[in-house]
Amino acid sequence: MSKLSSGWLSGFIGIIIFSGSLPATRLAVTGFDPLFLTLARASIAGMLGAALLLTFRQAKPARGDLSSLIIVSLGVVVGFPLLTALALKQVTSAHSTVFIGLLPLSTALFAVLRGGERPRLAFWIFSGLGSLLVAGFALSLNGEGNLTGDLLMVAAILVCGLGYAEGAALSRRLGGWQVISWALVISLPIMLPLALFSMPSTWSGIAASAWGGLAYVSLFSMLIGFIFWYRGLALGGIAAVGQLQLLQPFFALLLAATLLGEPISFTMLVVTLGVVACVAGARRFAR
Repeated sequence: MSKLSSGWLSGFIGIIIFSGSLPATRLAVTGFDPLFLTLARASIAGMLGAALLLTFRQAKPARGDLSSLIIVSLGVVVGFPLLTALALKQVTSAHSTVFIGLLPLSTALFAVLRGGERPRLAFWIFSGLGSLLVAGFALSLNGEGNLTGDLLMVAAILVCGLGYAEGAALSRRLGGWQVISWALVISLPIMLPLALFSMPSTWSGIAASAWGGLAYVSLFSMLIGFIFWYRGLALGGIAAVGQLQLLQPFFALLLAATLLGEPISFTMLVVTLGVVACVAGARRFAR
């Protein structure tokens, strides 16, 4: 398998894992405060990341890489989880899909600003069209908004795009799992004490679904998904592979249909085909 194909495959696996993030967060905030949820997921993933680094005896990152790791940490370890958790107290996970459709554009923008990539004009046309398709489809499912929730989601998309691009550029030197592990470890001395301090006064009454949501976002969304995602971005190109995020809402809906028996509409199938075409077009003109 070529380096480029391997990158797209890794990115695809990462997106499938991330597809469960917003529904899992929605479940988790029914039992946990958004701030505690953010601190707890980062702390759990951070301890697992530290164990990986120690087990495989990874050398400490160079001093010049610390600023990039801090940006990654602020973007994907703290910023996106906290902002989306706060937003999901105001809006539904279906409504938040509108903004997830803008994440590929945000990632591509920071790929230019931070990753040094220069996609062609046709790439931006396909990327913008794909984002409009996803956002339009999400709005057709749920047109109700909330200004506070919407602003939080916009901020989440911006910091996440920055964290994705910065981490992917750094992964070319350090490796994908090393980048997310070091970013988690850097935040651990702050996140763990705050998580212990902000623990619920009682654990009784917290539903199993909320615990399941916490487990998923801590293990898969915060660690395992990034191992595949950063590797994919580093090998296949940040702007190009980032367009796979356009498929994330549809994987989430497919997951809901499979596990919860929710129907799949004809419109969803048509829009999905359109999005796949946009991803293919963006891939062709990314370089």
